[in-house]
Amino acid sequence: MSAWVLIVDDEEMIRENLKAYLEDEGWRVAAFEAVAPALRWLREGTLCQICIMDMRLPDMDGNTAIRALHQMYPEMEFLIHTGSSSYSLPDDLRALGLDDDRVYQKPLNDMAPLAAAARTLAAARETRP
Repeated sequence: MSAWVLIVDDEEMIRENLKAYLEDEGWRVAAFEAVAPALRWLREGTLCQICIMDMRLPDMDGNTAIRALHQMYPEMEFLIHTGSSSYSLPDDLRALGLDDDRVYQKPLNDMAPLAAAARTLAAARETRP
């Protein structure tokens, strides 16, 4: 697999562990601590299929970031990785196609389900006309 995954998470250990796991799974991974550097990277022209977004970030909340990224990159798929046990998907993100199956609680004891979800989203994207 040579597709890109973008990770935006301000917790370095979580970000780096997830990055290493996904790289071992065959993904190319870019990981950033905030939305602004992730946007700079995307603007360089990298085509990124999947974004794994934290909800609490230093420069923008994850819901707002997903809205902005979706507007700029409508083909990008999103998975949410949050430490908030009370997180609930807003209706407008549900309207974009996100559902509770795309929300993962930190810390993950097993990253395999998140990696499998990324693979499923990437495969579905590749089969679209």
